[in-house]
Amino acid sequence: MADLFEGRSQLLVYHFMFGPGWGEGCVGCSFLSDNVDGALVHLNNHDVSYAVVSRATWSEIEPFKKRMGWNFNWVSSHGSDFNYDYHVSFSKEEVARGKVYYNFGMQDAFSEEMPGISAFYKDEAGVIYHTYSSYARGGEAFLTTYSLLDVAPKGRNETGPRGDLSDWVRHHDRYSAGGYVQPSGRYQAEENVEKSDSCCHGEK
Repeated sequence: MADLFEGRSQLLVYHFMFGPGWGEGCVGCSFLSDNVDGALVHLNNHDVSYAVVSRATWSEIEPFKKRMGWNFNWVSSHGSDFNYDYHVSFSKEEVARGKVYYNFGMQDAFSEEMPGISAFYKDEAGVIYHTYSSYARGGEAFLTTYSLLDVAPKGRNETGPRGDLSDWVRHHDRYSAGGYVQPSGRYQAEENVEKSDSCCHGEK
């Protein structure tokens, strides 16, 4: 983990919902990630590194990252307990029980992967401290698009059946493709899966 600091004393880690075998990342996490690249030069020059972590393998992450055109550092935690330690990944057995420990409490389980952001500090002796974590709706603070919409005449205008970003947000190369977002945050073509009532960042 120390390598992710890239010589800086501060590190932000985004827990990106992208499980093994998914083929592509969560729509909501992708929406947030579209807002990151422009900030990297400013963060890096202010002693802050930024990294994204997912449980998907690197061979799954790399083509999706290339497709999206992102430049931030993205690593795989596949085969490790990292995501489980930060309560953003859950076993099939946990999900089957219907409740998981997420966002500092027991929540309804609808996915093996959930979003979050964690902050770390590395002191001069090389000791790493976990200083902050935020989950679920806490990620909205990092969505510049939402900040811009909040001053637009119609605001966020999320007036669809779910009343959240899953009603309208898609991967930025899929806006003309139709389809919708499952509760797991995964995009589905219209004909493949029945529509559902919530999305990864849609908790009220």
